[in-house]
Amino acid sequence: MTQLFLEQALNGLQFGLMLFLLAAGLTLVFGIMDMINLAHGSLYMVGAYLAATVAAVSGSFIVGVLAAVIGTAIIGALLEVTVLRRLYVRDHLSQVLATFALIMIANESVRLIWGDQAVMLNPPDALSGPLEIAGFSYPAFRLLIIGVGVAVALLLYLVVTRTKVGMWVRAGASNREMAEAMGINVKQLFTLVFAAGAGLCALAGAMLGPLLAVQVGMGESILILAFVVIVIGGIGSIRGALVGSLLVGIVDTMGRALLPWVLREFLPGPVAANLGPALAAISIYLLMAAILFWRPAGLFPARG
Repeated sequence: MTQLFLEQALNGLQFGLMLFLLAAGLTLVFGIMDMINLAHGSLYMVGAYLAATVAAVSGSFIVGVLAAVIGTAIIGALLEVTVLRRLYVRDHLSQVLATFALIMIANESVRLIWGDQAVMLNPPDALSGPLEIAGFSYPAFRLLIIGVGVAVALLLYLVVTRTKVGMWVRAGASNREMAEAMGINVKQLFTLVFAAGAGLCALAGAMLGPLLAVQVGMGESILILAFVVIVIGGIGSIRGALVGSLLVGIVDTMGRALLPWVLREFLPGPVAANLGPALAAISIYLLMAAILFWRPAGLFPARG
């Protein structure tokens, strides 16, 4: 039982840190630009496909990840300059409709280039096996994901809190109008933030690709969780995105693993196996409702 608990805790940490990579860019786009971007998950999908393709051609997983991050960041910047910049002055309904259209365009473009079949993305051979941790085996690649997530979180913290660009980002998230009055080039800041968010999406897609299927539409389901994360953490807050991601990742993973085991004490096995994951999925939204009841603006709102 202890081994199961520790293993699922590590799985929840790994999943939460990958959610953070998605939510960090999304919360800054929402917080600074006041822009609802439903196409954020499509950048995650594109990054996974680019990583799989380049890794297959080059034979190097690292080269595939780097190419995915750089390529998706460029795509994100071009998307912001050509399409999304025109939506900043529009209402949220217009933004939702336009970015939903981008989801359809991205899905069909990926289907046209790569086809309907899932694409394989294999982890590095050196990390394909398990490692011994505290007396039990745990996949080495999942430990790499945890390490990458922690490293990116620390890097983002240093950039946001210790650099001039980070100061601009924090100013824009707290009070965009005042930031403009102080002479910050908001257009360049928006493009930089969006490109960085797209690169983080690609990194998440590349790291999760070997664990999940790289397929058309893979960004929509995880986008919902990313929105839950930024609502829990507080819109525009990197710290909130990290805390919210870890909470959602651990609650979801532990719930899916432990609830069926607990329910078997009271219900037949097949019923418990089906009911447990459903209750785990519901628990995420119950967590969000409880936190919003306690703190309506989220745990660490950028504004306020």
